[in-house]
Amino acid sequence: MAENLIDAHNLSRSFGGRPAVRDLDLTLERGEILGFLGLNGAGKSTTLRMLAGTLAPSAGRITIAGIDLLNDPKSAKRKLGYLPEQPPLHPELTVSEYLRFCAEIHGVPRARIRTTIKNAQEKTGLMGVERRLIRNLSKGYQQRVGIAQAILHDPEVLLLDEPTVGLDPAQIQEIRALIRSLGEAHSVVFSSHLLAEVQSLATRVIIIHEGRLAWSRPLTRTLADPPASSYRIGLRKAPSPEEVIGRTGARGITPLGDGWFRIAPSEETASDFPERFLDRAVREGWAPFGFIAEETSLESIFLELTRGDPSTPTEVVS
Repeated sequence: MAENLIDAHNLSRSFGGRPAVRDLDLTLERGEILGFLGLNGAGKSTTLRMLAGTLAPSAGRITIAGIDLLNDPKSAKRKLGYLPEQPPLHPELTVSEYLRFCAEIHGVPRARIRTTIKNAQEKTGLMGVERRLIRNLSKGYQQRVGIAQAILHDPEVLLLDEPTVGLDPAQIQEIRALIRSLGEAHSVVFSSHLLAEVQSLATRVIIIHEGRLAWSRPLTRTLADPPASSYRIGLRKAPSPEEVIGRTGARGITPLGDGWFRIAPSEETASDFPERFLDRAVREGWAPFGFIAEETSLESIFLELTRGDPSTPTEVVS
């Protein structure tokens, strides 16, 4: 059974009476690289700040490796490494001076600080610039320093907020390669509004829209579930989405309007889903009037969900 390193339930946060995150559930399994996708202002940074323990939720519960973040924040944060969208750098320090300062904050034993800093610098490609002032580094190298401070204490979970924002194309490729390598030793949550970035890095993706979870699936299943990723189905007398899922073995259903729905089969029912679904729809009196197989790309899902009505969850997932 998979081990969840993050369990967040019913997370909500408002600012001045305006909800930024609403009733959000999120999990991170050991070994995952979770891509947190959404438009600018969707609530990604607010969610990561709550998961990192730097912003208290208005409601909800968070556990990190089984430790309640709100009741025992010190123990929970030992399991976390966090890179905010604006890295907390001290430009007047050299790279080594800054990482020593961070190691002391993280509680790294004094006898291990030198080795710990060296390991972090090697992992993030900072060897050779350790004596340079941070202010004199390029944006890409400053981002590496931010990631180095997040991994100094060898946390089980890394939270990276827009780790490639503001970088040039070459720097973006370097940071993506770094995140990919870090995913071999850490479980990672990274936020982005770039589809290509999520597709190149994540093993699972969630889409957030106006503070609500709109979609969540392993990335390998978003592009090609044989024989089709999903079906566009028209029903004149449609029941509730939950009833469709319960009676047909579907994995998820997305209302599209005018009696149309996008319905995704489960792995167990994918091979003969069209026949099974249409037989059930006729017997139940749902009056099907259209059935179209489609291959659903992550881009089309993202665009459709972020154009949708955020007042209700866009996809019901079994």
